[in-house]
Amino acid sequence: MKVVAIISQKGGVGKTTIAVHLAVAAVQAGYTVALVDLDPQATAAQWSDWRGGENPAVVAAPHARLTPTLKEAAESGVDLVIIDSPPAADSAAVAAAKAADLVIIPTRASAFDLHAIRTTADLVKVASKPGFALLNAVPPRATALIEEVATVIYSLGLSLVPLCLVERAAFRHAVLNGQTASEFDSDSKAATEVQNLYKWMCGQLHMSERPPVAQSKKAHA
Repeated sequence: MKVVAIISQKGGVGKTTIAVHLAVAAVQAGYTVALVDLDPQATAAQWSDWRGGENPAVVAAPHARLTPTLKEAAESGVDLVIIDSPPAADSAAVAAAKAADLVIIPTRASAFDLHAIRTTADLVKVASKPGFALLNAVPPRATALIEEVATVIYSLGLSLVPLCLVERAAFRHAVLNGQTASEFDSDSKAATEVQNLYKWMCGQLHMSERPPVAQSKKAHA
């Protein structure tokens, strides 16, 4: 079982949006996925209520229950767990980072967000886990801005996901309907960006973009 933690001290950077999109992308590929919502606001759990059904399974849990929750997921045959953490560099974020095989740190391209990412970068270093900053809600055609932000991120000793998510209406509309961009409009640029992010994630986790046929059949049995 692979574990990905979405962490950022700053609120409003799109952690939950990214978490649900990666979870659904993995489900669509044939994996059994659980999304663990550590945020007391339970935004991911609310999205699941809007969505209906249990695919992906969303579990709202306090960070003190993270270890047994992950143990239960592994015993249930879950292939991938996405952890949506609260917007603070507190014990919940530390627990998520320590449990993860990969940490994704969403950030917007603004001075306030980049200042906040410094604390998150320190947290990831303490956890000794691979952490990658992900530029989210980037204005269209903002090549120069992306280059400026990348320089700041590298100066903090963080790696940068080699792609970004652009500010697109499809993300907002989809989430409000309990969907993801690919479900709302499979031909949208937002859907393509998420698919590319999913493929990148799989590469970092040394995980096939699709599970073996036998495993896939079992997941849908």
